[in-house]
Amino acid sequence: MRAQLLTAALALAAIFAPALTFAGETEWRRYVIASTGSSVDMPVSIFSVDAGPPEGGTGRRFFTDDRRADLTVQSVPNPGNDSPATFLAKMRPPAGIIYKRITSDFFVVSSIRKDRVWYNRCNRGNGTLNCVMINYPVSEKRQWDNVVTRISHTLRS
Repeated sequence: MRAQLLTAALALAAIFAPALTFAGETEWRRYVIASTGSSVDMPVSIFSVDAGPPEGGTGRRFFTDDRRADLTVQSVPNPGNDSPATFLAKMRPPAGIIYKRITSDFFVVSSIRKDRVWYNRCNRGNGTLNCVMINYPVSEKRQWDNVVTRISHTLRS
């Protein structure tokens, strides 16, 4: 009986160890886009590879060491000061969105494509939409939930 409990405990530890390590040893820093003032808490110990500026806006793109996940922090021009709903509609998001929330101040959309979760939040700024876009393996969703939530909740325009 004791051996079975030990085996079960080790199996659970093997399953949950990556999640605990992932969450427990994460170093966070504030990333700021100087030209727009947009900022976000970023897990620099996870997204450690700077991939340069994104297409179509100001900011940076980052990868994990193994490139299994990426984070883009970006300010996108919004010269007409469109509402988040109007801006999102103009972006023509793909069909099959699993999660969508739109307010007068921001939008969030998320879904799954090719075994990867994609998550996009954009906050309304003054002449910009300030966004975070995160992509990661769907098989790691539980490990990413707290990281994505913190990034999303700390995005400031």
